[in-house]
Amino acid sequence: MYTAIGYAAQSATTPLAPMKFQRRSPRADDVAIEILYCGVCHSDIHQARNEWGIAVYPLMPGHEIVGKVTAIGANVTQYRIGDLVGVGCMVDSCRSCDACQADLEQYCLAGPTMTYATPDRVDGSNTMGGYSDSIVVSEHFVVRIPQKLDLASAAPILCAGITTYSPLKHYGVKAGDKVGILGMGGLGHMGIKFAKAMGAEVTLFTRSPSKAEEARRQGADHVIVSTDAEQMKAAAGHFDFLLDTIPVQHDLNPYLDTLRFDGVHILVGLIEPVDPPVHAGKLVMSRRVLAGSLIGGIAETQEVLDFCAEHNITCDIEMLDIRQINEAFTRMIAGDVKYRFVIDMATLKV
Repeated sequence: MYTAIGYAAQSATTPLAPMKFQRRSPRADDVAIEILYCGVCHSDIHQARNEWGIAVYPLMPGHEIVGKVTAIGANVTQYRIGDLVGVGCMVDSCRSCDACQADLEQYCLAGPTMTYATPDRVDGSNTMGGYSDSIVVSEHFVVRIPQKLDLASAAPILCAGITTYSPLKHYGVKAGDKVGILGMGGLGHMGIKFAKAMGAEVTLFTRSPSKAEEARRQGADHVIVSTDAEQMKAAAGHFDFLLDTIPVQHDLNPYLDTLRFDGVHILVGLIEPVDPPVHAGKLVMSRRVLAGSLIGGIAETQEVLDFCAEHNITCDIEMLDIRQINEAFTRMIAGDVKYRFVIDMATLKV
């Protein structure tokens, strides 16, 4: 064991504040990492404030982690001291169920061990995330950061990136497909970049006409203002895929109308009941699919990092002093960030 430091919430109503805590010494298959950068995900806010009802305190968020290997266990073969690596949303799983055997650890039938606020599978301790100076993780759940990637802007690829890449890859988006991206925040702007790199014709759906120019800068070919009934009507039956990154309840029915037959509407931002209800006829009469997708497995997370390096894709970030994390949460709720905060962990030591 050794003493680490980070920022944690002590309850759902208290701000994040500095906290010393104990990290385990590396087990035989572990990699110890000095954290250099950590992205700030909206789910960090949901968890810190117990908005999903599953928080465990003290709660130290952070699952978009980039750092440097400082020590390895006796059985580690993939990494060496000094390697630049990443850790995403998971740090363990059962590793034996059908999902894990298929490299889909995020769907582990026993439930994955998340990077924070989850019991460790070996000692039962509460996992602590990346808003800290270091972390210790099994090498199976560590990925390598390609040399071509900027370390800070690579951090959000470990959540925002894989969350949008995985469903586009799984459902077979290819050159010439027509893909609509719903919403342009941390997830949506990455969805635009990935779909474009896959060769698709990309359209952003947004409620804000002011985002049109920015969407085209990100790579969108077209922009549809979803509150404009005429624009939505004109798009009827047009799209092969919709990637829905909107994180709050919204009416799916008008968007389903824009899909062609056999079109697929993929939810990645919403994890609460759909309201208002979906009209089943919109699915049945055109054999449309309403689907969902959760992050990606470890092999696919490495794949998306390599894809980003190959296609020169980065996440648009704003660097953050960790002492301003509570203000950053407030700004994120207000939508005042383009498009992801990334904490410079050097500020933890000031």
